[in-house]
Amino acid sequence: MPINVLMPALSPTMEKGNLAKWLKKEGDPIKSGDVLAEIETDKATMEVEAIDEGVLAKILVPEGTADVPVNDLIAIIAAEGEDPASVQAGGGAPKAASNGEAKAESKPAAGASAADQNTTPGGGHMSYERVNAAPEGAQPSGTPQGGAQAGSGGRVFASPLARRIAKQEGVDLGAVQGSGPHGRIIARDVQAAKASGATKAPAAAQPAAEAPKAAPAPKAAPAGGASAGLTADQVKGFFAKDAYAEVPLDGMRKTIAKRLTEAMQVAPHFYLTVDCELDALMKLRETLNGSAGKDKDGKPAFKLSVNDFVIKAMGLALTRVPAANAVWAEDRILRFKHAEVGVAVAIDGGLFTPVIRRANEKTLSTISNEMKDFAARARAKKLKPEEYQGGVTSVSNLGMFGIKHFTAVINPPQSSILAVGAGEKRVVVKDGAPAVVQVMTCTLSCDHRVLDGALGAELVSAFKGLIENPMGMLV
Repeated sequence: MPINVLMPALSPTMEKGNLAKWLKKEGDPIKSGDVLAEIETDKATMEVEAIDEGVLAKILVPEGTADVPVNDLIAIIAAEGEDPASVQAGGGAPKAASNGEAKAESKPAAGASAADQNTTPGGGHMSYERVNAAPEGAQPSGTPQGGAQAGSGGRVFASPLARRIAKQEGVDLGAVQGSGPHGRIIARDVQAAKASGATKAPAAAQPAAEAPKAAPAPKAAPAGGASAGLTADQVKGFFAKDAYAEVPLDGMRKTIAKRLTEAMQVAPHFYLTVDCELDALMKLRETLNGSAGKDKDGKPAFKLSVNDFVIKAMGLALTRVPAANAVWAEDRILRFKHAEVGVAVAIDGGLFTPVIRRANEKTLSTISNEMKDFAARARAKKLKPEEYQGGVTSVSNLGMFGIKHFTAVINPPQSSILAVGAGEKRVVVKDGAPAVVQVMTCTLSCDHRVLDGALGAELVSAFKGLIENPMGMLV
């Protein structure tokens, strides 16, 4: 049986990828663990490995091809004992949906055993589908003709977009006829079922690990309305043709726009601002940096920044206010045992938010060195998905640009984000007399579904206390 190699989903948000480079050519023997190709996602360039053996019989998507949908057939491997020259392309492989919807997860074809499916979304392996010989046009075993259910358990096979539309419109997927590959339900099937008055779906609790779903897309605004609801041609109509240059969107910018728009539509934001005095922290930072050991070239083992203290303080604050160390999961709240703090890193055309795991447990020097490594690899787009996914909160620091105060948008599925401004000398009243101190303004954006006002205030107060009494971060 030939093995179809599919475009893998290397992250939960990936819908399409660019096939940057093939590292194997047709006719090359393939072993488990061999690197087959380099795939450019919306966030990074990743090497993908083979998890089966054979001979690379055909490359169907040449290197340099952009916007290849997830699950599209990109190559075929001839299994042991097969003649690579006789292997035929497309034997049962999933094809791109005709309505252009992207498939963000790999679904097993009906009739294929678990052993035949080797799909690892979000990992570093290619997606595979073994192809069983069958007459052209034959219905796969276990799939009712024209239906979407497979096996005795009555499992419904539907694309993520179809499921989302069905949930929003209250359509019972079990009553929908699928027209996609192997009877899979796709978006147009749900829309047709709704128009024909399909059975309404019963209310059901969602799995705890499922991320918050996006709200329905807003309807187009009338002419003269907000640009978010206008088509590209309508927006361009407001300006003279020689007044602008068009900049095509890359995958990263599209993903940022989509996720943060959804965040503002779905997560009810509220904001809490505090001023933190930095004098004690700056003195401690100077002492610690001065005590850092040096290597044989005279380079210090670490150099702490104010941001390193902010990350550590946020991690400790989350563990001191455990109810705030949580995220929203539709029908429940997930509360975490350790603090995971993301840190926004600006790069050309967008940003990454690598996550410091167990920030509450790590030393300041460890956090500092991790962040230097993350920042360097983020700018080279070499971060792994597991290094920038997850987290409960994030830190966004614009102080180096002289920004005094701002508010930040929460990065789903996180429940908060801390916007950090520049430290500056200010005159305050102490003991009834004016005094000059260094102050930093910080604003916490909170998801009101997880953090009520009092809980958010408790978290901000714990953070402020650690920043103003930094010795507490060393014990």
